[in-house]
Parts: sequence; structure tokens; C-alpha cells
Amino acid sequence: MTSPAETSHSRVLFVDDEPDLLAAMVRNLRKWPYRISTAVRGPEALDLLRSSERFAVIVSDLRMPEMDGVALLGHACEIAPDTVRILFTGTPDLDHAVAAINKGSIFRFITKPCPTTLMALTLNAAIEQHRLITAERVLLEDTLRGSIQALLDILAVASPMAFGRARLIRQSVGMLAASLGVKDPWQVEVAAMLSQIGSVILPAATLERVYQGQALSEPERAMVKRMPGVVAQVLGNIPRLEPVLAILDYQEKGFDGSGRPADDRMGEAIPWGARALKVALDIDLLERQGLPVTLAFDTLRGRKGRYDPEILETLARIRHSAPQSQVGELPLPRLRAGMILAQDVRAETGVLVVARGQELTPGLLAKLENYFRPNSVIRVITSEMAP
Repeated sequence: MTSPAETSHSRVLFVDDEPDLLAAMVRNLRKWPYRISTAVRGPEALDLLRSSERFAVIVSDLRMPEMDGVALLGHACEIAPDTVRILFTGTPDLDHAVAAINKGSIFRFITKPCPTTLMALTLNAAIEQHRLITAERVLLEDTLRGSIQALLDILAVASPMAFGRARLIRQSVGMLAASLGVKDPWQVEVAAMLSQIGSVILPAATLERVYQGQALSEPERAMVKRMPGVVAQVLGNIPRLEPVLAILDYQEKGFDGSGRPADDRMGEAIPWGARALKVALDIDLLERQGLPVTLAFDTLRGRKGRYDPEILETLARIRHSAPQSQVGELPLPRLRAGMILAQDVRAETGVLVVARGQELTPGLLAKLENYFRPNSVIRVITSEMAP
């Protein structure tokens, strides 16, 4: 059950077009430990949900001008899905009740007049429901975050080359999502970081050729084709990754419907994250082959129908308008956490130690100290923009 301390910190929003009723509700509940806010219009309530500290509960009248309770709770479900929704009406209507339940996913349907004690008990139950919802979400998010981080830690150790590329791809799709106002950008950013997980099955020499965009033998192409299956197998049992898996499934699909998987999806029917990931991956590959950024984008434009034009031009605009990176060559003792590698760092044997694009961390600095002498010079970026 919800403790009094937890209840006292819970915010409740009452919405009704009758100010006197709202004032009476606040007055009658003043002995109960809630923090109550009120709104007399639906749009006003939605503004509060968007801008204020999170509400545990919203209680809305059914019949209001401009926006009724069904519409309000439906919008509230989208804006603040964790906020528990209660419909409060003086004119019970079965059709409206069903609509509210279906559209707004309401928790309770109560009628006016409602005794103060009954309202308080209903609010307590709703606050407890909110606590359970948020606790489950936090648990799932922590589990998801921990699982992803564990995979990335393994990738960073097993294949610094792939890990470095994944970080650059994540930066590109993150900028795209921010520029285009994409909802839930974490999905495409996680997909970008996990897009290289399948590379762990590739021999080092093959991975090097993939990384540099070089020609592959037939057996090597067969290994690369098996990578998506490995990714699906590794990620398939992690909860809440379904949207990420959908992005990864369609990352090779052309905007015109060409490519894998061989289905009839095309255009905007392909997940946005997959369309963004395809542009980011292909532009990165061309740059790794030595093409200047302008020529790389012109090359993609020449592949008619392959890319979402809005995403392609947005990324081109972002890259062309980005400030020039400050690249410097520093001896090992002057490197600091937060700097970004401007080039691959290789041991004398040619083995890749850390890939370009990775942000230096205390762990990576220690790794470099183990591989190189103090007078070794490393090229790094000191500004926020990666190469």
C-alpha cells in the first residue's frame, strides 16, 4: 500500500469547467496529503501535463466545452502515459464511459456528487497504481540499460574497430533525430550502437576489410550476411527491444523497397530509425574509403530511390554546417578524458588498439599507456564534434 509519506508527495490534477466545484474539491481534500492543481479547460490541463512536474493522477470532468473528458484523457495518455486517469461526471453515460476506457485507458469512472472520503480512497488507489507503474518502468529501464551496456562493454573489448564505428553512427542518427524532432530517439541511438554487435563473428582480417570498405571474398560475404541473424539471436531475449530490433531488421532496406528483407515495405512504411541508420552507415562507409564528405553525399544522391530524401538532405545540412573540428597531436601524458580520437590508434604490429571516433575514458587512457611509450603522439579532437 502507499504510505502517507508517499501520498503527500503525489500531485493530483483536477479538471472541470466549474471553478466553484474545483474550489470545493480543494477545500474538502485539504486535510488529505495531496498536492492538488486545477484547470478549468482541457488545453490548460494539457499544458500543465507537458510543463509541470509529473502528476500521479488526473481527474477530469466528462462534459466540458472545447474539449470533453474523453478527448482530454486520450491526449493525457499520450503526453503523460504514467499518469493515472480518472473520469468524474455528473451525467453517467455508458457510451461515453466505454469511449473513455478505450481511448483514455482510464483507471476509474466515478460520478458526482462524490463523498470526500470516497474521492480520497479513489485517489489513494490511483496513486498506488501510479507507484506500481513507475516502479515497473524504472526496473525495466534499468534492466534494459544494464543489458545494453554489458553488450557494448563486450564489443569495446572484442572489437574496438566496430565499437568506434558504432559511436560515430550513433552521433549521426542522434543529430538527425534532434533536428527532425523524432519521438523516442533512444530507439535509433541504441540501434546504432548495437548495429555492429554481429561483427564479433568476423575474423579480424575480414572485419578490417569491412571497416575499410574493401572488396570481400565469397566466403567473407557469406559471413557478413549471417551477421543480422546473430544480432537477432543475441538481442531477442532482452525486454523492450522490439522497436530496436525492427530498426536493425530494416537497416539495409532501400527507400524504394529494394534490399533486405525481401518484403513489400517501402517509403515511410519502413521504420524511421532504419531509414536514418541506412544513410548514416552508408555515408560513414564512403568516408572510410577516403571520399570527402561533399562527394560522399553526392554519391548517395546518385543512388536514386535508395534513401529517404529528407533524412539524406538533413544529415548533409548538419554535416556541412558543423563547425570545423579542432584536431591536434598530443603526447600521451597530455591526453585527457573527453577528448575524441581523430584517427585509428594501432600498435607497432598493426593491431587496432582503439578506433577513431571513440571518446577517451580513464579506462582507454590506461589501455593506451599499456601499449605505447610516453613520448608517443596521438591525434585527437578537443571540440565536441567528432570527425
